Amino acid sequence: MDILRFITAGSVDDGKSTLIGRLLYDSKSILQDQLEAIESQSRSKADGELDLALLTDGLRAEREQGITIDVAYKYFSTPRRKFIIADAPGHIQYTRNMVTGASNSDLAVILVDARNGIIEQTRRHSIIASLLALPHVVVAVNKMDLVDFSEARFDEIVAEYRTIAETLGLKDVHYIPISALGGDNIVERSPNLAWYKGAPLLEFLENVEVQNDPDLTHSRFQVQYVIRPQTEDLHDYRGYAGMISSGSYRKGDAVTVLPYGVQSRIKAIEVAGTDAVPHEVEEAHAPKNIILHLEDDVDVSRGDTIVSSNDAPVIEEAHIVQEAHMVQDVPMVQQEIETLLCWMDAKPLTVGSKYLLQHKSRTVRAVVRSIDYKLDVNTLERTENITSLGLNDIAKVSLKTASPLVFDRYADLRSSGGAILVDETSYGTVGACMLQ
Repeated sequence: MDILRFITAGSVDDGKSTLIGRLLYDSKSILQDQLEAIESQSRSKADGELDLALLTDGLRAEREQGITIDVAYKYFSTPRRKFIIADAPGHIQYTRNMVTGASNSDLAVILVDARNGIIEQTRRHSIIASLLALPHVVVAVNKMDLVDFSEARFDEIVAEYRTIAETLGLKDVHYIPISALGGDNIVERSPNLAWYKGAPLLEFLENVEVQNDPDLTHSRFQVQYVIRPQTEDLHDYRGYAGMISSGSYRKGDAVTVLPYGVQSRIKAIEVAGTDAVPHEVEEAHAPKNIILHLEDDVDVSRGDTIVSSNDAPVIEEAHIVQEAHMVQDVPMVQQEIETLLCWMDAKPLTVGSKYLLQHKSRTVRAVVRSIDYKLDVNTLERTENITSLGLNDIAKVSLKTASPLVFDRYADLRSSGGAILVDETSYGTVGACMLQ
């Protein structure tokens, strides 16, 4: 059974948490004790209705204000598919939370209040979905009960959003009228929306084609841990543990260790068995956790990337001879790095600031060389001559790293194109990077 990871986003009070609660409730994915708890807490509501939003609004501050201020993750399944839902906050000041939730999602459900139509936050969330290259977008026009389930109002919103989708280059957009509070068109087709001929939301989510199969073309394996037991029984054992993020590896393959271009061949591949004891296999592919053994006693450290020699750029004396971005399927190995950055810290980012750039297991020191432009997430306009960024700003930034980084463009290979900026003092995440 495959997994669909999706994020819900929208403006405050568009009904994101209620929608997720309705999906969980109507699909019978709520435990009895959870149901009893929300029934008890819903008694304080004037209308006495079950407050399904309580299933996701876990923080007391959220419940008191009736808003979502953090990304809440929920898990449920149907006979057809498993789901991981990220409920993103609607306030502008929590834009960074949506970036975090969307970075690992396959699909975005963007809620629109049928009364208000397309607003600033709708555009903001749609732009973020575009920047993060989400394959699918569902525009769920919620609160249709408050506009008398009007087909004409739904059509107005669809026509307006199509213009936005074309501008942003969103590839696969679907429109579904719903009422999360009443359950209309969530799990079952609603007689109130008889004019709508498409599938209800859950049925659509169960059947949307998602590329869950890993990329088996580009070989990318980053070393997480070098295993050297140095015991009498395992005196010569040297294994490189990590996860294959894409591609496949076979015993005997010629490989190159990046960033410095050391070449060798795969001597053995080990995977964990049912008893957690490693055993050898002839071949392994993404997203498998493995231990690689090389024929040569080469210098390999945590954070180094092992790729098929067919996928490796030409490197001589630690300098790239063959520009990686000019050759299809070849990773980039660079110290001058451009990234689309979402700034997540209250302290401004300024030109000349120093941070740690973490790309999976590899962490390198980085300095901000320039802020090329800041992106207006409402209009997509670019503002140049910027010297600092504030909380939630999104900008094109140039970095210089102390040592080479091995990566792919985010738009080409998401599993290898994301990184984070970390504060050197607090070790807290201050920026999300989509490497360019």
